[in-house]
Amino acid sequence: MSKPQAPRKVEEVEALAFAKAIRISPRKLNLVAQTIRGKNASAALAELTFSRRRIAQDVKKVLQSAIANAENNHQLDVDRLYVKEAHVGRALVMKRFVARGRGRAAQIQKFFSNLTVIVRERDEEQA
Repeated sequence: MSKPQAPRKVEEVEALAFAKAIRISPRKLNLVAQTIRGKNASAALAELTFSRRRIAQDVKKVLQSAIANAENNHQLDVDRLYVKEAHVGRALVMKRFVARGRGRAAQIQKFFSNLTVIVRERDEEQA
């Protein structure tokens, strides 16, 4: 006997993609994620393509993956997709130290982030 199929985490007209342990602090990543929330998928891709922030390319890859998942796995119309949610969360923290004066040491924290992008198909009335 096999296990029963797990319920979907998103609705039928949605698709998601996520990236784990991106090497940037959640605070900085959220600034980029904020710029694409609620936008059409094509407009969000254009926004990320011309963004000057380094992390925008990683966010663009995750968004492209979510669009591909919507098209291939869930047969959604790519032209009617928009970014429903771009959620940023904390991942691990690398702890390092730097030498200070008089034989002391100070701690440095290097933060990692998780990113989840959910795209949704617009209704017929909204399109």
